[in-house]
Amino acid sequence: MAGGGSFAPPALCRKPREAAISHSPSAIVTHSSSSPAPAVSFVNVSRHFGEVKAVDGVSLDINDGEFFSLLGPSGSGKTTCLRLVAGFEQPTAGSIQLHGEEVANLPPYERDVNTVFQDYALFPHMTVGENVAYGLMIKKVPKPERDKRLGEMLELVRLPGLAGRRPSQLSGGQRQRVALARALINHPRVLLLDEPLGALDLKLRQQMQIELKAIQRQVRITFVFVTHDQEEALTMSDRLAVFNLGKIEQIGSPAEVYEHPATAFVAGFVGVSNLIRGEIAQAITGSAQTFSIRPEKIQLRDLGQPVSGDEYSVEGRIRDVIYLGMHTRYLVELSGGSDLTVVEQNLRTTSMDVLAARGRAVRLVWQKAHVRPVGN
Repeated sequence: MAGGGSFAPPALCRKPREAAISHSPSAIVTHSSSSPAPAVSFVNVSRHFGEVKAVDGVSLDINDGEFFSLLGPSGSGKTTCLRLVAGFEQPTAGSIQLHGEEVANLPPYERDVNTVFQDYALFPHMTVGENVAYGLMIKKVPKPERDKRLGEMLELVRLPGLAGRRPSQLSGGQRQRVALARALINHPRVLLLDEPLGALDLKLRQQMQIELKAIQRQVRITFVFVTHDQEEALTMSDRLAVFNLGKIEQIGSPAEVYEHPATAFVAGFVGVSNLIRGEIAQAITGSAQTFSIRPEKIQLRDLGQPVSGDEYSVEGRIRDVIYLGMHTRYLVELSGGSDLTVVEQNLRTTSMDVLAARGRAVRLVWQKAHVRPVGN
């Protein structure tokens, strides 16, 4: 992960403009929203490495105070975009602005941003308190003020009383909170997070998703979060951008992107989706266009049950059943040989009930309103 060439993360060594700060427990870090300019703005930004177009003509605006996620698979360009905002990379073309100010040629230490890295980049020889207050010490903030802000930060990330410990004495989740506190104590206007939950186990990662969003709401600054995990992006984001091959496929709220995928890639990457094409689409909908239907929108019915005029239906046979505790996933083979995936909650069934369904002929039914045409 990006960490620069020096021992200290470059963003911690900058000398930013001080913002107006409230020291009340409910609003430890706040910034004025008087400027109408976006917190981050990309205008036709590209970053090429030889023949490789890591970022290819990206334009987007991230609002002040927004939790915005850059979501995509490895190599899609999301991390390069984050590095461009931080100043660790320079654009091949295009404009990058922070709160209306062009920064494409500014070094990292002159940008009012901080970064939380996946490996946290904590100083092992320093205590928690020394790590968190490191940026204030570099800026020669008087010790009484440093101690006050350190106490506030440790309260914010729920680590009071741990200032004297070393990073090696902390759990993964605690180290993540220390890295977050160290980045926030300098009062950046934009916080960049480069897959900071990637090293945590599943249960702790889910817990930290909720805590990270709660902290962002409390401090009210712009978070730009890079992830390949669609659950993280859907859980925490106000809006998200889905990246693929250096370009943005779709920008929107989690509900918009999930319920109304703009392309087949978005439909398949953000959650699970059935893509209905060609002859099957023609037989079901009357159009050969490609359509998307989410597995949880489809109902399993017996062949004899009626279908209303607001519904589409197709017959098939349950080829496989995957029992997952809270819900069951069915793979249903259609007459043409293709499969549709159906997900049902286990409201009244048991594992024995659902496994007995394998091989049963069924009718798949879904509301016409839930079918989404998608691009290629």
